[in-house]
Amino acid sequence: MSLRFSVLLSFCLLLAACTKITQENYSKLSAGMHKEDVEKLLGKPTDCSGALGMSSCTWRDKDSSVSVQYAGDKVLMFSGQGLK
Repeated sequence: MSLRFSVLLSFCLLLAACTKITQENYSKLSAGMHKEDVEKLLGKPTDCSGALGMSSCTWRDKDSSVSVQYAGDKVLMFSGQGLK
């Protein structure tokens, strides 16, 4: 295996190991926070759904998840599982 390939493979593995779904980022969430600020913190959500001005978005990785419920574009409540 060439050195160049090894370096590229190591870099890819490091990127895959980086996740924004962490206890540290979860602790920065707060009620009233704007949706835009949540997405800056956690990245693009895995999925979202909603109706009548209410919505719910979820961020997932292999072992953890964060769910955020919005009223309009502001956080109403949030929860997390498996955070490290």
